[in-house]
Amino acid sequence: MLSELTSLTTLLEAIIWPTIISGKVATFILILFFVILTALEFHAPKRKLPKKGLRLSYRTNIGLFIFNSTMLSLVSATPLLMLAKHYSGSGLLSYFSNPLWRAFLSFLLLDLLLYVWHKASHSFDVLWMFHKVHHNDSCLNVSTAFRIHILELFIITALKAAYIVTLGLDRATVLINETIITVFVMFHHTNISFKGENLLGRVLIVPYLHRAHHSMERNEHDHNYGAVLSLWDRLFGTLAELEPAKTGIKGDSPQTFIKLVKLGFTMGNRPTEFPINLEAMIAEAAYYKAEKRNFYPGQEIRDWLEAKKEIISQVYGNKPLAN
Repeated sequence: MLSELTSLTTLLEAIIWPTIISGKVATFILILFFVILTALEFHAPKRKLPKKGLRLSYRTNIGLFIFNSTMLSLVSATPLLMLAKHYSGSGLLSYFSNPLWRAFLSFLLLDLLLYVWHKASHSFDVLWMFHKVHHNDSCLNVSTAFRIHILELFIITALKAAYIVTLGLDRATVLINETIITVFVMFHHTNISFKGENLLGRVLIVPYLHRAHHSMERNEHDHNYGAVLSLWDRLFGTLAELEPAKTGIKGDSPQTFIKLVKLGFTMGNRPTEFPINLEAMIAEAAYYKAEKRNFYPGQEIRDWLEAKKEIISQVYGNKPLAN
């Protein structure tokens, strides 16, 4: 019986595996899902978005997609597939004889890699500088999945290249994993809500979880980093189930293609973790100044003014202030 099952598995792999990994089939699947998800969010959107803003979002995101695709040749698929062809079977997964186990582990490790990268993009300002381009879309929709700065895409491609070489993945596995990841990234950006979404969110990153990730508030958007599985957020304590009041990033930021590319080279628009309470900071600084003088009377106003000047200088630097 076992030998019969093994033979059947081998036969199915020989028949189905080459068929489902065709580049044309993968492209068709992605286009099909994009059309379906777009139709769903237009038919029954979770949030009513301004038509002008939504049109601008689609136009900008598609423009970025075309630009990135041209720069990286079909959104990094070609160079990654070339690596897979060269290093297939020579990496860590070669120790697993079962192809299904290899496929499962390769997907699980890719999803973990994307989780770690995504979390790092929120933790380090030098990475957030590029990643904020993705977050500045206030009209969250399926096309936001392709709102990626070219330099962030270069870094992701380099990480995936190292992952392919280390594991020794074949072309079929790379293409299937890339297709699955892209479908899910489009899905969780879609402006929809559906029955059973909370239940499905126990396993997968669904729209309501990723919508929280796009919150304008940093203490809300520094959560839900997963690409496909919500497992990693639950395991590492970064899961948040909430409905954000607004999505996007604080402050004015450009929404057009060229200006977005430029935005990725600036360090602005980084929301603070907590609101700044200047009065409390000044009061504490003035107290320590008074303490150094053993609370000698008659210097209270001077301490307060000096503390105020120092705190404002530390918080705002040399920027001119209206008040």
